[in-house]
Amino acid sequence: MTNLIHSSEAVHRLHDPHTVFADVRFVLGEPSAGYAAYERGHIPGAVFFDLNEDLSGPKQEHGGGHPLPHPDLFAEKLGRAGIDSHTQVIVYDDQGGSIASRLWWMLKYAGHERVRLLNDGYSGWLANGYPVTSVSSRPEAKQFVPRWNERLQATISDVKAAMGKADSVLIDSRIHNRYTGEDTSKYLKAGHIPGAINHYWEDGSPDGLFLGAVEQRERFKAIPADCEIIVYCGAGVTACPNVLALTEAGYSHVKLYVGSWSDWISYEENPVATGEE
Repeated sequence: MTNLIHSSEAVHRLHDPHTVFADVRFVLGEPSAGYAAYERGHIPGAVFFDLNEDLSGPKQEHGGGHPLPHPDLFAEKLGRAGIDSHTQVIVYDDQGGSIASRLWWMLKYAGHERVRLLNDGYSGWLANGYPVTSVSSRPEAKQFVPRWNERLQATISDVKAAMGKADSVLIDSRIHNRYTGEDTSKYLKAGHIPGAINHYWEDGSPDGLFLGAVEQRERFKAIPADCEIIVYCGAGVTACPNVLALTEAGYSHVKLYVGSWSDWISYEENPVATGEE
């Protein structure tokens, strides 16, 4: 089954007691904008997850810009949102899936398979004239019992072990000039992890909609189907759309390096490459 759902299908689950819509809108650089948008209007019954407060833990010396929250706290928040093992979760944003796919991955990592991303996002929902509300949801709390799937996450040790291995591929999901190191404005060090190839995450959703499985396979056709793939970005968020795209394309050994580039360069001894691989 696809990990995506269109609003024309999702609207039929609007009053399903076993479905929870999760609003994950967030604007990088404007941390309060997502919740402000939620308050102005959202899909009826949707619960709000904030990238900084709910989907990330405190920043430390290492771990990157958006480290994972404490597992118990995340599981507790899912339960408070009315999510348990029987719940179908539909995540959405208005940023081309770049933020919602982080929650999609985190739910998968927590062992929850029943999660899909609203492919046309909140804008598509509005364009179709479907109902919205400004009333915040207060779902009945449930107990979410996680089953953490460590096969979906790569540690920095995993990344180092994968470097140079013929059956492993590192994918840098950032825009090309950050990958090459030409853009020096974002991080203390510019460039990429040596050996990584560049697949900009937006290429998988060029019009704001994720490409289908056939098109995604064409994007990644140079990558063998059975190899280990480790995906990273700047801080572990916009790599998630590529993880979803690879999953749609049929790759089954895909891991997210949560710490990503911001974690990698926090270790002075780690090598950095620039230019094209």
